[in-house]
Amino acid sequence: MTLHSGETLRDRAGRWAALLSTYAARHWKWLTFLIWIVIAISMVATRWPAVHWLVLSDTDDNIRYVQVKDWLAGQGWYDLRQYRLDPPGGANIHWSRIVDIPLAGLILFFRAFVDQGLADRLACGIAPLLPLFLLMLSLGFIGRRLAGPNGWFLAVLAPLAAQMGLGMYGPMRIDHHGWQLALALTMMAGVIDTNRLRGGVMAGVSSALSIAIGMEMIVYLAAGGGLIALRWVFRPGAERRMLAYALSLAGATSLFYLLFASYANREMVCDALSPIWVAVFGAAGAGMVILSLAPLRGWPVRLAAGAIVGGAVAVFFWLNWPQCLSPYQISPELERLWLANIREAKPITAQTQSLVVPLLAMPVAGLIGLLWALWDSRRDSERLWAWATVGLMMLFSTALLFWQLRAGPAAQLLAIPPAAWAAHRLVAAVLTGTRRVRIAAGAGVALLAAIACAYPLYPQMVKLYQDTTGIKPRPWRPSAVARTEAIKKANGRCRTLPALELLDQLPPATIFTMVDLGPRILATTHHSALAGPYHRNGTTILDIHHAFDGPASDFRAIAAKHHATYLLVCPDFPEGTIYQSRSPKGFYADLMRGKMPNWLAPVKLKTSMTMPYQLYWIHYSSPGDKKAAQQR
Repeated sequence: MTLHSGETLRDRAGRWAALLSTYAARHWKWLTFLIWIVIAISMVATRWPAVHWLVLSDTDDNIRYVQVKDWLAGQGWYDLRQYRLDPPGGANIHWSRIVDIPLAGLILFFRAFVDQGLADRLACGIAPLLPLFLLMLSLGFIGRRLAGPNGWFLAVLAPLAAQMGLGMYGPMRIDHHGWQLALALTMMAGVIDTNRLRGGVMAGVSSALSIAIGMEMIVYLAAGGGLIALRWVFRPGAERRMLAYALSLAGATSLFYLLFASYANREMVCDALSPIWVAVFGAAGAGMVILSLAPLRGWPVRLAAGAIVGGAVAVFFWLNWPQCLSPYQISPELERLWLANIREAKPITAQTQSLVVPLLAMPVAGLIGLLWALWDSRRDSERLWAWATVGLMMLFSTALLFWQLRAGPAAQLLAIPPAAWAAHRLVAAVLTGTRRVRIAAGAGVALLAAIACAYPLYPQMVKLYQDTTGIKPRPWRPSAVARTEAIKKANGRCRTLPALELLDQLPPATIFTMVDLGPRILATTHHSALAGPYHRNGTTILDIHHAFDGPASDFRAIAAKHHATYLLVCPDFPEGTIYQSRSPKGFYADLMRGKMPNWLAPVKLKTSMTMPYQLYWIHYSSPGDKKAAQQR
């Protein structure tokens, strides 16, 4: 390209930059798609060993995989009972089929080209990346709304720095949490959309779809709905968004209930989309429709009317289903023995420092960006409203960390918009500012880069501190010391596909094992197990805890009650250490000390590898017949 008359090289570079900027702003969705393709390919490539060995490390991923395979094998669309957990009656799973659809579609697609085993692995590797694209599109939309036409670029890349949030989209993470997080950002995009009709529909439908998938994000979705109502109170013209939101939320919730609610969820249950929530969201939607159509003038009048309608919906809910105010509806004993020992259910103050510091890096960056953005938009009321909405959602999600750690991914992802906005402004200042501005902005960029690299940098900083001072950092709190290497090793080895596949040398049977190993047994073998960590199956979970905590005689009675043929235990498995610590004279602790009752017989499998677990046959009739047990 030749220079125009009087044009310098700098002018031409500026013209090219302007053209590139215009092109990127116009085609940002396609460019986001290309970025997603690159990220998806790199994630599958770097985690190919996990794909090859079917490393479904989370219990929910294993049950999701089994659920899809059962559906493809002929189990009914509305029948989500897992019959291989505590057979013959099975276990009640409170999910829906929504997230099963893309995984099943990928499995069927790949089975047309490769063998069934590889097809399943490829599907499990790729399926979690689909909601990542929705997340990136939502973040790009928010970035453009808040930072201008090219504010999407850093926003769609920012999840790479939010490792806990990004972990919900890694290959083999096939459970529903990635979809729910992406839909929460889609909902927030709808709340701040300048097109009020489109924004209302976007927020309502994404909220309804998230609820139909699972109830885990309901507090975030309720907060988004509350912000839409609050905006109606104080902003004239916001009734158009609230009307579209109310109609789409109530309508989509009812439609998704008809399409996806399982047989079990058609009962009056609190932990899934059921008639209870169809009624509640229907009442809330009707109330918002009435408010948006009513000729109410002045924010005090609208605030009072909104409070009356909101109060009426709350009273309707409390009078009819007060039990749903509790998130789990479990017994105090189950809460004490089981839920209280789940790390995700504990607050951030009970976690290790090595987890807390990198986790909070993104929310801290988001808070800095939020304060700057609020100051920057103080004279633009429309942008100020948008930033207040984003900020309240971010602060709310971060505050939930002090209730449960499972709020961590949401806290990181909801902090991306203000953090990305700050990065966008700093980069622009580096490129276009004066010398002093460029120096200051460069320092800001370096700080944000350090925050973005918190996960790889923090361990190196700790090591450097130890090497230079010789002082080991004090633990965050004494009760949150990291697991020993033996426990980490056992937690990994006992779940591996090569080790568990050996169990298929035995005829199908029910294996009595720890709660957290049950789903993995189902996913990797043809055997059944007693339970997984699902609150609707609390009675069976308690039976497992009672069996391992109590004396040997009680164990055999409980095993007989559940028709268990084998006992599988994994020394140093995290769940087992709880039984040992809580009941040092219990059956599990005795077994780990080598004290084995005469009605247990070790089962040897044909293998050259060192087994990470211990397998026993439970003998119910003639306790002394060890020879028969060995032959079996």
